Order: sequence, then C-alpha cells, then structure tokens
Amino acid sequence: MANTYHQLYIQAIFGVKFRAALIQSDWEPKLHSIIGNLINQAGGKAILVNGTSDHIHCFFHLKPSVNISDIMQKVKSNSSKWITENKLASHRFEWQKGFGCFSYGHSQKNQVYQYVKNQKEHHKKYTFREEYLMLLKKFDVNFDEAYVFNEPV
Repeated sequence: MANTYHQLYIQAIFGVKFRAALIQSDWEPKLHSIIGNLINQAGGKAILVNGTSDHIHCFFHLKPSVNISDIMQKVKSNSSKWITENKLASHRFEWQKGFGCFSYGHSQKNQVYQYVKNQKEHHKKYTFREEYLMLLKKFDVNFDEAYVFNEPV
C-alpha cells in the first residue's frame, strides 16, 4: 500500500506516587492542558485529559509509528517537572511508576470520552484502586494485585 491508514484510540491512566491526593483543583485544569500538549508534542493527538486528585486519564489518537511508552515517559516526566518547578506540591512531585493502557475502537470513542470526562462523578462510587483493577479485569490483563500499586512502606 502506498500510505498507512490508521485509527487508534488509547486510554492511558497513571497515578500520583502512593496514590496521594496531591492534584489541587486550582491548578488541575492547567495540568490537564499541559498533559494534552505533551501528548501532541510526543506524536499523539489528545482528545481529552481528565482525572481526580490522585490520578489522570489521557484519551488520545495514536500513530502507528509512535511508541506509547515514549509518550507516557515524556508526559509523566515533563508534567511532574512542571508541578515541582511551579511549587504546586509541598515537595518534589512524582507519578507512580508505570501506567495502564487500553485500546478502543471507533464505535467506543464517545463512550470512553464520556467516561474520562465524568471522572469526578465516577469516583464518588469507586476509588482509583477499584477502578483500575476493574479495567485490568475487563481487558483481561494478567496481573498480580500485590504489584499493581506502589504502597508506602
């Protein structure tokens, strides 16, 4: 074929280290905007970024030539740097190692968009931990629950 045609929708999820509720409502919209721009700069195309005080959901288009891990590394390192440099956390801000990544078809786009958009409402019913474990099970991801989250010692 002369060209590469694609339509890849990705939902990536990552949390604040130890799931600490450090993301404050007064700077949260700016953080979401920065993360969306970082996704775009890394070769994705952000559709929606949203979350709660302890985690972020990124919904974006992915080009087949771009590595998801590279996008997430740039997003997490540069956004944590922004938080730290702007003294938005009382100490050096860190995201938890790793991330969740789930793919969707075009017919699921609106449903996923609404899910990401309504994170605060959704988390009145479920914790981040409960939500994340449900997604891993829904997508039939093999995991050991003991190693899903970094826990404080």
